[in-house]
Amino acid sequence: MADSPRLIDPIDRERVDEISDEVLGWRHHAVPRAFHGLTARELAEERPALGRLQTPVMTLDAGRLQGNGERFAAWCSRHGVDWAPHGKTTMAPQLWAQQLAHGAWGITLANAPQLRVARQHGVRRVMVANVLTDPGAIGEAAQDVLDGAEIVSWVDSERAVARLEAVLAEFPEAVLDIVVELGAPGGRTGARTDDEAVAIARAVAAAPQLRLVGVGGYEGALAHTGDAAALTIVRGYLERVGMLHDQLDAEALYAADEVMITAGGSAFFDDVVDVLAERVREAGGGRPAVRVVLRSGACIIHDDGFYRGISPLGRTDPDGPGALRSAMHCWARVVSQPEPGLAILDAGKRDVPVDEGLPAPQLIGPRLGGPMTELRDAAITAVNDQHCFLVVDPDQEISPGDVVRLGLSHPCTALDKWQLLPVLDDADSPQDARVVSTVRTCF
Repeated sequence: MADSPRLIDPIDRERVDEISDEVLGWRHHAVPRAFHGLTARELAEERPALGRLQTPVMTLDAGRLQGNGERFAAWCSRHGVDWAPHGKTTMAPQLWAQQLAHGAWGITLANAPQLRVARQHGVRRVMVANVLTDPGAIGEAAQDVLDGAEIVSWVDSERAVARLEAVLAEFPEAVLDIVVELGAPGGRTGARTDDEAVAIARAVAAAPQLRLVGVGGYEGALAHTGDAAALTIVRGYLERVGMLHDQLDAEALYAADEVMITAGGSAFFDDVVDVLAERVREAGGGRPAVRVVLRSGACIIHDDGFYRGISPLGRTDPDGPGALRSAMHCWARVVSQPEPGLAILDAGKRDVPVDEGLPAPQLIGPRLGGPMTELRDAAITAVNDQHCFLVVDPDQEISPGDVVRLGLSHPCTALDKWQLLPVLDDADSPQDARVVSTVRTCF
């Protein structure tokens, strides 16, 4: 970690801007031939109506993207913590740039391919929230450091420390910043015991090309609901993370003037702050400054499913003024009405996420980009590769060609299905909605 509080240029905005120079064509879902040959920038400048796209199409909402980013950044500021959003949620440098503009400390990523995307677009500060074991990936991270990037990666075993040392010997000038990951039985990665984590930290501190800069982990792997039992598990784990930091701090194992405690997905970040933020401090008295860094990646997109129900910013009042709002929707067309009360839509698993809940039908209208009304007493009951099963009241008037707006759950498995996402000025007014920009994903 750098000793300075902020990097001047967190991302190369010229490279990000160049994404909009991509020429549109047959590879881009929902973009009709009428727009082929235009660049994404030219498409946005034309501001076509939503109705000029084709279904199925997933869109983002410009106002909600901006509002979500502002709300989450303000929440972090009020609580004195930092934010390194997990970029794997969107894999969209344009959205990373927006998050960094809101004051994000850096971008979190999970592996070497994602790191390459970040470095291609000039992201200066990256946390690789994973254990690097592939020698090529370790070498690339070392070269990134030598090129001036700040790379923080994780370890959860002494064997991983030894592997890093062996590869880094080929890059004798490189020093890699390291966070020791604490896990829990039944969790994902991470040292399973506190004593083991301390031993790993000591091994890092003794390695000449590694620099111990923090502790961390992921509480979201341990619970999936917001009930009392789940929160007891989450908070107990976070207490252990905090106590691990306390011990490493007491032993003076940290090798930087500024260190981090990092945790927090998009479901329990309030508990992370409640348990860990008291340890935030400025440097002084021979002790390093301490940051608490959240890695909440879904907050800029949010959803109408899992995160709508569990996010601290909306859990009790998901439609309230301080709540995050879903910035993604899918627009699907009725292709068949084979029997009363059943309609088949032209969107399927190739187009929408289903792992954290099925899509939720919200609005219906006779055409894309036309007037729509609320769709009541309806549900998606199954999703095939290319179709959704929409069950409605048998008296509901519905015909082939009708368009349904679907609310979606879990942005982490949504955007990967689309290379190019049109961004609308207002998805709540489909008859007036226009494409004002596009977002390119890099999965």
